[in-house]
Amino acid sequence: MTRTVTAGLDGSPESRAAVEWAAREAALRDLPLRILHVREPEADTDTDRGAAEEWARTVRESAAGLRLRHPGIEVVTDQVTAEPAQALAEAADGAELLALGSRGLGRLGGFLVGSAGLYVIAHTTRPVVLVRAGEAAADEHQPDASGVPSAATPFRPVVLGLDIDDPEGPSQALLEFSFDAAARRGAALRVVHGWTPPPYAAYGIPADPPVMPSFGRRAATLLTEVLRPWRQKFPDVEVSEVSRAGNSAPVLIDAARAASLVVVGRRVRKSPYGIHVGHVTHAVLHHVAAPVAVVAHS
Repeated sequence: MTRTVTAGLDGSPESRAAVEWAAREAALRDLPLRILHVREPEADTDTDRGAAEEWARTVRESAAGLRLRHPGIEVVTDQVTAEPAQALAEAADGAELLALGSRGLGRLGGFLVGSAGLYVIAHTTRPVVLVRAGEAAADEHQPDASGVPSAATPFRPVVLGLDIDDPEGPSQALLEFSFDAAARRGAALRVVHGWTPPPYAAYGIPADPPVMPSFGRRAATLLTEVLRPWRQKFPDVEVSEVSRAGNSAPVLIDAARAASLVVVGRRVRKSPYGIHVGHVTHAVLHHVAAPVAVVAHS
């Protein structure tokens, strides 16, 4: 069964931006686009039935517009009555990836991730992409000769936040998704890693002069080794590496200012309770303006 690129549509500006992003991604992946509207269970009244018909018309009109703007992709629509977060998580499990809208934080230009979005991210093993309102195709591309972003110019880099200090090793799923995303866009890939300084550095105790540089060199060398087989698998992807001391979140957020897509990971938890996305992923979701892909991994 062919997977789809699925997008949740609830009529909000951010969900409409997510649907447009999903259409562009479906074209890059040569996959069908599924537009999904989830209605919360309500009493079966004439008013409710009228609202359902209105929503069905809205979804059809959205699909018709997408077919005109993206004639190369197949667009299918679906409407279900269910609890939104659970229905979206189930839809994600059957999709190649799921795109959701995420509310902007005004002048901060970041994300305010709703409870439904966090639930979906924490309860699916498929990639989930969060898209803010106002996101446009041109925003993902380099400026043209006049300094204005244009969909006719090359893509901005894909930025990956990678933890190479994980006891279980770097996520191969995260690396696969990021290199593939960069290759499909013909974009560079920028890999960001924050390494932990020696414990005594936190207490202001001076380190021997060679100690801190040696930690940095070791982290940079390990990052290069981790990326080596992926460079060989994707020889056309230009890769740059950023390895710095400290928390990865600030470095990643700074690098994301010029990104077409930011990719972060989420470790799959065995417990079905609670929402666990990791502090770096949580920070990125709240403060990065570019689309953010959260990739689950074991």
